Amino acid sequence: MCELFGMSASRPAIASEPLSRLRLRGGQEADNPDGWGVAWWDGDVFHLVKEPLPACHSETFGALTKTTHSRLIVAHVRKARHPPINTLNNTHPFPGACCGKEWVFAHNGLVPEVVEMEQQNIHAVCSPKGETDSEFAFCHLLSYLAQDFYAPVASEFLMASLAAASEQIAAHGKFNFLMSDGDYLIAYGHDRLHYLEQSGEIDIAMIATEPLTDQAHWISFEPGELRIYRNGKLAGRVVTQPQQVAIPATGT
Repeated sequence: MCELFGMSASRPAIASEPLSRLRLRGGQEADNPDGWGVAWWDGDVFHLVKEPLPACHSETFGALTKTTHSRLIVAHVRKARHPPINTLNNTHPFPGACCGKEWVFAHNGLVPEVVEMEQQNIHAVCSPKGETDSEFAFCHLLSYLAQDFYAPVASEFLMASLAAASEQIAAHGKFNFLMSDGDYLIAYGHDRLHYLEQSGEIDIAMIATEPLTDQAHWISFEPGELRIYRNGKLAGRVVTQPQQVAIPATGT
């Protein structure tokens, strides 16, 4: 299945160990050979590099594990399912513009029904460039944000709206995701996500499908848990209760 990694920190840091381990899980240590991507922010400048190729063989990804220096990172290795087509446009993370900000999104799971949901969405704010259910889900979430974005991302009002949208999509399958505007890191763990929080000279929160460092303090998300981080600290948390649907936990 696809795997995710995200980091929020109080100041720029290099995440060499988790990114290196994620790279190996892209076709060598796990069956995720169908593309990879890393998004990060350098101040207010957004960067995104991705390839529809196995991460474990990518020299570009190998270089990024040593040079990516940022407060906020979102990365993904893909197991193609819906559709099982390996193209750059189907490779995560996906970029999108909404509410005057540049957003990025990466997903693990399978929610094919969201394609029709978003096609019928009268509040749609973007159009997917690829064919994945994941990118359609991203656009669906952005449409919710666009309706309520006058409030800060971590406000109780907007968190409730985002949680409701995530819960609605998760009811149709498996829906674990990372999403960011370069300030906040939003993580939703429907059924398989972990977090690690560290405080000290630098505050760091890391999110991963499976733990990607040797620290023993990784904690599983509660089923349906939404966590929002800013500058390495938890800014908000909601636990949703999506209806469980008997769909295999495969990645997109």
